[in-house]
Amino acid sequence: MTGGGPTRLVDEVTVGPSGAMTREGVILTGTLTVATTALPAKRAQVTLREAGSTEWHTLAGSPFPVPPEGIEALHAIVVAAIGAGSRPPD
Repeated sequence: MTGGGPTRLVDEVTVGPSGAMTREGVILTGTLTVATTALPAKRAQVTLREAGSTEWHTLAGSPFPVPPEGIEALHAIVVAAIGAGSRPPD
């Protein structure tokens, strides 16, 4: 954790052919901003925002367990899965 606050990693990705399903039941497409934020108990919340939007959505299945490799590894897995149009593993 840096600066005493929660770790938050942010990247942009173009969604794969099936889109990205949110917890709210919305399928997001196009270019998304993906934010992975560390939570207590080795979990992480993943939120998504479409390009040009100010509204954040929670990725379906989130929060996810952080693997032993750390939150950076989880973030990379999530971004790759969204880019491929698949759901990250639980």
